[in-house]
Amino acid sequence: MSAGDVLSVLMFVSFIVLIFTGFPVAWVLGGLAVIFTAIGIIARVDFNLPVFVNWDYSTLVADRIWDVMNNWVLVALPMFVFMGLMLDRSGIAQRLMTNFARLFGGVRGGMAVTVALIGILLAASTGIIGASVVLLALLGLPQMQALGYKPELAAGTVCAVGTLGILIPPSIMLVLMADRLAMPVGDLFLGALFPGLLLGSLFVCFILGYAWLVPEVAPVPANRQPVNRAVLADLGSAILPPALLIFAVLGSIFFGVATPTEAAGVGAFGATVLAWMNRQLDGEVFAQVLAETTRTTAYIFAIFIGATAYSLVLRGLGGDELIASLLKGLPFGPTGIVVAILFFTFLLGFFLDWIEISLIILPLVGPVVIELGFNIVWFTVLFAVCLQTSFLTPPVGFAIFYLKGVAPAGMTVGTIYRGVVPFILLQVLGLTLVFLIPEIVTWLPAQAYGSQ
Repeated sequence: MSAGDVLSVLMFVSFIVLIFTGFPVAWVLGGLAVIFTAIGIIARVDFNLPVFVNWDYSTLVADRIWDVMNNWVLVALPMFVFMGLMLDRSGIAQRLMTNFARLFGGVRGGMAVTVALIGILLAASTGIIGASVVLLALLGLPQMQALGYKPELAAGTVCAVGTLGILIPPSIMLVLMADRLAMPVGDLFLGALFPGLLLGSLFVCFILGYAWLVPEVAPVPANRQPVNRAVLADLGSAILPPALLIFAVLGSIFFGVATPTEAAGVGAFGATVLAWMNRQLDGEVFAQVLAETTRTTAYIFAIFIGATAYSLVLRGLGGDELIASLLKGLPFGPTGIVVAILFFTFLLGFFLDWIEISLIILPLVGPVVIELGFNIVWFTVLFAVCLQTSFLTPPVGFAIFYLKGVAPAGMTVGTIYRGVVPFILLQVLGLTLVFLIPEIVTWLPAQAYGSQ
């Protein structure tokens, strides 16, 4: 290995180790960039080693960070965050819970199905994992407990469907991925739509099948109410406002009426209007949503800046060439290389957040996948599905800890871990289906934009 390769490996290993110290990720990334820039300069100047990092790198990093912060596409991030947080406080989810529960009240496992369907709708309108998991837990867990549901099924359902928001568009993860790979956000939104709905369908089918095979895990309520036109009408009136908002945001992107950034503004305004129509909007709520949006956006952009500096220095040390040569040297063929990347990403998801993996790993492996001749939209959506699983896998499964923070007394972390296991397996099944049938991803973008 060359000196640059050794420094690249040390830089990556240092990042993995420092993550476990609890130090802020943005500072870890930025600090390592500074330290290894200095080491690279010393290696180049004092020891005449072939390392690309030089004194000009400080200017290059600053210029690249400015380009990131000046990127018009990324304006969509705070808008989508605002939209999700405002919808979380709009009261829409409560109405949906009441009406879906009336519709599926007579079905075994119906309350869990209700939570799953609301989670899918929230995923297409919020995209904020923490907000979705907490809201579904507060609304659904007490009702499932009152009906005698097995705690593992209740906890697993809430955690799994709460993570769909990171995949089903509009998704802030897809916006970041599109920026990192210089891809159209609309292609990724279209490509991720069917895989997200596929995962949601797998969750619902599992709940119904499990409840049918093992009736005691999801008892049918004794006071079942008949489904009539009034129930259907109430459900329709509850679904219509969020459905129209979803169509306004995604439809304007898909049909070329608006850019993702403009559509994000429409979504933020529409969510505010819905909260006002439901009489949930006042000065205090508006101030809370603005403050939460600012904190979330600042957190993401701080990591963005750190990751930009880290990635540039890693490439200056030859890290991208090292990764490319290692991947191409695998004795698996092109398909096997993609499988290896996904498997490695799945393992990283046990320890790292999706933001770090998207900003650091994806730009390194993306060019290799393109060079191997694969559709980059298909691969990026595969990568996104794989990262979604990271919210459920221990020890850093964020959805698990979001749920534990609001779970009723007596629901332990062990119970939640056991509950998410079948849903992790379902996500692996969904990932496998998308891998084997690329048309699940590529068909919709091809129809809309003529992408291949």
